[in-house]
Amino acid sequence: MRHGPAVRRRKLGAELRALRTRAGLTSGEAARLVGWHQSKVSRIETGTSGAKPPDVRRLLDAYGVQNPGLRELLIGLAGSEGGGRDHWWHAYRGVLPPAYRDFISLESQASTMRTLETSVVPGLLQTPEYARAVTRAAVEGLEDGKLNTLVEVRLARQDVLCSNPPLELSAVLDEAVLRRAVGGPAVMERQLERLLEAAHLPHVRLQVLPFATGAHIGITGPFVIFSFPNTSDLDVVVLDHMTSSLHLERKEDLQAYTEAFNTLRIHALSPEESVDYIAAIRDGA
Repeated sequence: MRHGPAVRRRKLGAELRALRTRAGLTSGEAARLVGWHQSKVSRIETGTSGAKPPDVRRLLDAYGVQNPGLRELLIGLAGSEGGGRDHWWHAYRGVLPPAYRDFISLESQASTMRTLETSVVPGLLQTPEYARAVTRAAVEGLEDGKLNTLVEVRLARQDVLCSNPPLELSAVLDEAVLRRAVGGPAVMERQLERLLEAAHLPHVRLQVLPFATGAHIGITGPFVIFSFPNTSDLDVVVLDHMTSSLHLERKEDLQAYTEAFNTLRIHALSPEESVDYIAAIRDGA
C-alpha cells in the first residue's frame, strides 16, 4: 500500500537513504536491524511504497538520528492515514485530486514558500470572495456544493500563516495580478486590502513587478519553491498546469528556479514600494 503523496514519498525515501549511508549501513543491514526484508527498505527508499510514521521512527532509531527537528520533519512527511489537524486534508479525499492533496501536504510541512504569481493572488492570501470567483472561473460547471468545499479548503490552507512557527512566505506578483478584476470591483478592493494587511506580517514579503519592468525571466509562467527545515534535500519546485502539476526535485532545477526568483526580486519593487503601489491601485490609480 502507498502512504502519502508521491512527491513526499520520493523525498522521504531519498533522505532516509542518505541517512542510512551516513550511518555506514547497507540496505540489507538496515533491514536486519529493524526486522524487515531488504526489499521493504528498498521500496521505501525509492518511494515505491512509502512508509508509515512508525516505520520511519524505527529506521531513524536504527540510523542513530537524534535531531528532534529532523525526526519530526521526516515522520511528518510520512503522513498519517488517520486525519487530525496536522493532516486535515484527508477529510477531503473524495473532492481533491491527488495533485492538489500533494501540494497541500508539501505546503503544510514547508518552512518557507517562494512564489511567482502572474495571473492570480496566491491562494494563501485570497479572500473568500476572491477564492470563490477564481475557483468558479477555473472549473466550469462546478456545482455549488463542491464549489463551497473547494473554497473551504483554500481558506483552511491559510492556517499555515498562523501556525507556530508560521510559514515564511515570499511572493513576487506581476502587476496583472493586481489589475485583473476577479469577481468585480468590490471583490478586488477587498482583496487588495487583504494584500496590504498581509504585507505587514513579519513572515510575509510581497513584491510587485510593474508592467514597466517589461519582459522578465518569469514571463513563461508561475512557480512555487518549497523549502523545509533542517535539510535542503527535501526542497521542491512546483509548476501548475491546467490538468496536472509538475514537481522538480533535481538540484539543477532547484538552483535554476532559485536564481530566477532572486533575479525577479531584484527587478521588482521593494516591499515598501510595493505596499504603496498596491494601495495606489486600490485607490484607482
